[in-house]
Amino acid sequence: MSVDSIGLSADLLKAVKACGYKNLTPIQQRAIPVIRRGDDVLASAQTGTGKTAAFTLPILDQLAEKGSVGQVQALILTPTRELALQVSENIQAYSQFLPLTSGVIYGGVNMPAQTKMLKQGVDILVATPGRLLEHVVLRHVDLSQVKFLVLDEADRMLDMGFLTDVERVLAAIKHKHQTLMFSATFSNKVKTLAKQILNTPQTIEVAKQNTTSGKVKQSVYWVSEQRKRELLSELIGVNNWQQVLVFAGTKESANQLAKELKLDGIKAALCHGDKSQGARNKALAQFVNGEVRVLVATDVAARGLDIDDLPYVVNFHLPFLAEDYVHRIGRTGRAGKSGTAISLVSPKDEKFLGNIEQLIGRKFDRIVMPGYEFDSRLVEHRQQGLDTPEQKNRYQANRDKNIAIEHKQKEKSALKLAKGKAKKGLKSNAKGKKAKRK
Repeated sequence: MSVDSIGLSADLLKAVKACGYKNLTPIQQRAIPVIRRGDDVLASAQTGTGKTAAFTLPILDQLAEKGSVGQVQALILTPTRELALQVSENIQAYSQFLPLTSGVIYGGVNMPAQTKMLKQGVDILVATPGRLLEHVVLRHVDLSQVKFLVLDEADRMLDMGFLTDVERVLAAIKHKHQTLMFSATFSNKVKTLAKQILNTPQTIEVAKQNTTSGKVKQSVYWVSEQRKRELLSELIGVNNWQQVLVFAGTKESANQLAKELKLDGIKAALCHGDKSQGARNKALAQFVNGEVRVLVATDVAARGLDIDDLPYVVNFHLPFLAEDYVHRIGRTGRAGKSGTAISLVSPKDEKFLGNIEQLIGRKFDRIVMPGYEFDSRLVEHRQQGLDTPEQKNRYQANRDKNIAIEHKQKEKSALKLAKGKAKKGLKSNAKGKKAKRK
C-alpha cells in the first residue's frame, strides 16, 4: 500500500516522502486506521518493521489540524535514552513542515536545558519515565492537555522495572486520552498492564510472536569460551567485515573485549550503561561513520540503536532472557533488508541456546570452524594457558592481517587529507598571486 493512499495531510505527506517512504509496512497498514478512529491499541510487531511511524503519523496528522497549543498533547514513553532519541529524531523528520513543536527528555544529562525547553512548551514530548517524573514533581511540565499516550517497547519497559513509574505517569494524566501500547512481544506483564490501562483496545499482531525476520541469516559457531575472542577476530578479519555490532554479557566483559579487539588491530568502540550519554553518542557516531569497525554493546543498546543497513550482529555472549535474542538480532535485517546474525556458543551457553531455540521454534546447527575444534581436554589445556603451535601461528597470522587492514585504511585517510590540504594550498597561492597583480 502506497503512502499516498492513506490520506495524510499535504505537509505531512511531503515530509514522509522526503524521508524516502513510498509504501507502508504491515504494522503501519493495520495500526494507522485504528488509531485514527480513536481506539486504544495493543500492537505487536517484529523490531525494525516501522512501529514508530505507525503511531507517529496518525498522531501528527490529527494534531496538525488544530495546530500548536504550547503544551504537551502527545506523550511518548520509551525505556531507554537511545530509543527516546531515535523516536524524537523520527518525529522531527515527519513534522518538519507542520506547525508543531517536539522535544525529548531523558536521564544521564543535566536538567536545565530540558527545563528551559519544557517551559517554552512542546506539543509532542518523548521521555523516559524516570526523568519525566522528576520534571512532573518539579512542576516543569504540564500534562493536563495530553490527548495521546504511547508506551513504546512496553515489554522492555516492564522488564526494566518501570511499572511503578508508568503508573505514576498515568495518575498524573487524569483526564480521558487515547492510549497506545507498542511492544515486540505480548508477555504476561504486558497483557496485565494492558488490561489495567487500555479501554476496549484493538489488538494488532502482524507477525507470529517471538519470531525473527526471515531476512536475517542466523548461525551458531561452536567454540570454547576461551577462544571466542580469537574466533571473532578471525571472522571479522578473514571476511573483511567493516561494521559489526557485538553484544557482550556484562559491562566488564564488553570493556575487556573492546580492549582485546584493539590489540588485534580491529578498531572498536563501547556502548554500555557506565558510559555517559555523550560518550555513547560519540561511539555510535564513530560506528555509523565507519571510524570504528566494531561497536561492543550490552543489552542497553538492544532496543535503542537504529542503524541503517547494519550488516552484522554477533552475540559474543548469549542473553540471559531468550526474548532478548530476538531484540538483539533485530538490529540487522530491518525494514525488509537482509542481515547476518552470528552467535558464539560454548558448552556453558547450551541452556541459553536451548531456551532461544524453543522460543523461536528453530534448531540451530553447530558450526565448528577448522582449527577451533575442541574437547574437554583441549579446554582444560587452554585454561592453563597452553596453546598449541598451530593455534599460536593461526592467531598471529590473523592478528597481523587485521593490523595490516587498519594500517592500509589509515594510509588512505592520510593520503586523502594530504591531497585536500595540497589542493587548498594551491587555491590560496593562486589567490595570493592574483591579489599581487592587482
